[in-house]
Amino acid sequence: MDEEKKLKQIMEVGLELTGIKDIDVLLERVLLEARKAVNADAGSIYTIRDNKLEFRYTQNDTLQKQLAPGKKLIYSTFSIPVNNSSIAGYVAGNGELLNIPDVHNLPGGVPYTFAKKYDEASKYVTQAMLTLPLKTHRGNIIGVLQLINPKNQEGGVTQFARDDELYIKYFANTAANYIERAQMTRTMILRMINMAELRDPKETGTHVNRVGAYSVEIYEHWATKRGVPEQEIAKNKDILRMAAMLHDVGKVAISDTILKKPGKFTPDEFEIMKQHTFLGARLFSTRYSELDDVSYHIALDHHEKWNGKGYPGHINPMTGEPVPEYVDENNNARGKIEEEIHPFGRIVAIADVYDALSCRRVYKEAWEADQVLETIRKDAGTHFDTEMIDSFLAVIDVIRMIHDQYPEES
Repeated sequence: MDEEKKLKQIMEVGLELTGIKDIDVLLERVLLEARKAVNADAGSIYTIRDNKLEFRYTQNDTLQKQLAPGKKLIYSTFSIPVNNSSIAGYVAGNGELLNIPDVHNLPGGVPYTFAKKYDEASKYVTQAMLTLPLKTHRGNIIGVLQLINPKNQEGGVTQFARDDELYIKYFANTAANYIERAQMTRTMILRMINMAELRDPKETGTHVNRVGAYSVEIYEHWATKRGVPEQEIAKNKDILRMAAMLHDVGKVAISDTILKKPGKFTPDEFEIMKQHTFLGARLFSTRYSELDDVSYHIALDHHEKWNGKGYPGHINPMTGEPVPEYVDENNNARGKIEEEIHPFGRIVAIADVYDALSCRRVYKEAWEADQVLETIRKDAGTHFDTEMIDSFLAVIDVIRMIHDQYPEES
């Protein structure tokens, strides 16, 4: 590809990134597009927090091809100090790009080393590495982009060209500004969650991050299976990741006496607790964006059940009253049935129940993994959409990885 065409392509991708609001979806896309620009076989992306580099995403075409179709790479997250002992740490601390032809033969006198243990664990051979700081227009370094093993036309590993440095540096600086903006968006959402956490000790930042991440994985598998176009999947993942985090925000309007009760609710208390669904939906009733729209439906529908025995059912969220044409024999709102429930509500229902069963709460211990899966399988077709449960089970390895990425705070 000639220089002008490559630069134009990178600029066009940069413009596409402006539409992505969620930090996790954005980081994954930044890494993918950077790799494509220089035909890198693998790569990783880190963000900085508390003077440490947090390993966020990795991609590896060689290892991916060894997996069954639809499966994703499983990896552990970790953090490393921002100092000169590692390649990524050196780049973050000094703000310098490093283009290393062979990480196993580093020049004499450099302070950093290559950690061979990751290659040994994955049975992958890292050779050439291009590592860049993610630097905003104000000069703040917010992370590191690391690209590995560029491929030539014959598929062999080569070295990163000097021209590659120019293009990827431009791309990394552009992406850094979008990443910073997405971090601010996540912070704002978590502040809303913190309001709920002050009221409900079960509603933690780690819980909502897990529910959001689980929901995206379930959706991606389900939508791909249904033949949804990739562009639409990408857009919906971005919105769903954020909206799913807000599923229980309506709890801010529920009494502390009920929210903080460690034992079982009385029937009257449970009726009040149910109100958090439509009270949450009310927060998004003036819908200016797709995020408002999806957040509205998730807040309202995530406790509905496939068999119609969930809540709040067919109600007017602004009044809490039943919709007249959808009342049962007792004049109560009839529960939504099957596809009357918004798809994202059905997905978040699975993610929320899985996380609730898998984690310790003040009123219970975490269930064993096999017991959780057995319960969810049993509830397919009654509580949950069977097709979506199939997708949940298909990505269970990734979901378990996400669970480890967002551990409960002790």
